[in-house]
Amino acid sequence: MAELTALESLIEMGFPRGRALMEHEDDPDVDEPLETPLGHILGREPTSSEQGGLEGSGSAAGEGKPVLSEEERQEQTKRMLELVAQKQREREEREEREALERERQRRRQGQELSAARQRLQEDEMRRAAEERRREKAEELAARQRVREKIERDKAERAKKYGGSVGSQPPPAAPEPGPVPSSPSQEPPTKREYDQCRIQVRLPDGTSLTQTFRAREQLAAVRLYVELHRGEEPGGGQDPVQLLSGFPRRAFSEADMERPLQELGLVPSAVLIVAKKCPS
Repeated sequence: MAELTALESLIEMGFPRGRALMEHEDDPDVDEPLETPLGHILGREPTSSEQGGLEGSGSAAGEGKPVLSEEERQEQTKRMLELVAQKQREREEREEREALERERQRRRQGQELSAARQRLQEDEMRRAAEERRREKAEELAARQRVREKIERDKAERAKKYGGSVGSQPPPAAPEPGPVPSSPSQEPPTKREYDQCRIQVRLPDGTSLTQTFRAREQLAAVRLYVELHRGEEPGGGQDPVQLLSGFPRRAFSEADMERPLQELGLVPSAVLIVAKKCPS
């Protein structure tokens, strides 16, 4: 606005440079520096002769200077206003283009970040799916091993009890019965327990309860009792012997090497601790 005001002032004063600026604004040498007028050399004041010559030339130029009419001044003002408005529009368009470019860059960066997050989530989901598949495969393999073990145990029991039918008439009486009776005994053997709960009654009336794996040996129960029972009044600890509650049965050293499942102590059983008699 300050530049526009200055240009309007030049036009109103009739200064010829205002018109020259409008008429020669598109010349290729419009941006070249102006020549210094005579008598206005930088660093010194004009002499009296030079001052007189300047005054004479100024008065002559003033006499020949055309005077702008009101319409011409308005036309020049209009052209300058249009020029200023055009420059302003160009600046606004440039700023708008820069703003659009910044917005495109911001969106592009956001899309790249979103794509990176999506890839990370897909990788995590893929790893989780692979982990689930691996766990499922391991579970299926473990179930298959259990089924194979059950089948082997069934075959061993059938072989064992089938060969002792003549020597043990009382227990063998139900087995040689009709074949359909055997399926009625299958459901109890179909369910396999991985753990068993053992309650041990000590001689002082207290009891210990612990969970063991079904495939652990009976020796593990005896070791647990020896480690957790209280000290006797004499200070020492005698070896213990384990007895089943019902029916009453004393487990031998050979039974200590057998799994709890084979001894019929699964899924739960009550054992009684007695002092081991010296042999």
